[in-house]
Amino acid sequence: MSVYGYIRVSSKDQKEDRQQIALKEVGVELRNIYIDKQSGKDFNRPQYKKMLRKLKKDDLLYIKSIDRLGRNYEEILQQWRILTKEKGVDIVVLDMPLLDTRRGKDLMGTFLSNIVLQVLSFVAENERTNIKQRQAEGIAAAKAQGIKFGRPPLPLPDNFYEVHKAWRSKKITLKQAAEACNMPIGTFYGKARKFENVA
Repeated sequence: MSVYGYIRVSSKDQKEDRQQIALKEVGVELRNIYIDKQSGKDFNRPQYKKMLRKLKKDDLLYIKSIDRLGRNYEEILQQWRILTKEKGVDIVVLDMPLLDTRRGKDLMGTFLSNIVLQVLSFVAENERTNIKQRQAEGIAAAKAQGIKFGRPPLPLPDNFYEVHKAWRSKKITLKQAAEACNMPIGTFYGKARKFENVA
């Protein structure tokens, strides 16, 4: 029997130290800890896939909490089935002692852990939905306060106003105007419309 640990953080700048310490405390060796730094929306993660290939029957997998496994309700349940039923691996979720497949292998134990797993998976996905909603609300509030997102617009070239005037008085074509300002046609047209609305 080999003992493994799985860690997931949502982005490259997040630290995995807390999860790593928890896994080391239960005896998982560093070489058997797999770490992914990406969203938990699906299981298309390189280190998770690598670990899945390595796991064998009767191996033991430790995870700090169910949301570290993933945040998609259906996929968490599917992966749990693959790990426990198809691969025959035991799983221990450190933050939730009821989710320890080594215990309660009888019908009642399995029934209880299945209920707990379903509830926690639902909570994990719900939290993901709430995070997305909070982000959207935060962006909307910031925009309402006039905060701009993305790169600041480049300043207009020095010759823009005279080129714009020549284009509007039909002395040059839109294509020629864009070329004179060293811009794509769409960009020149967009800037021209914006300038006209302000003027």
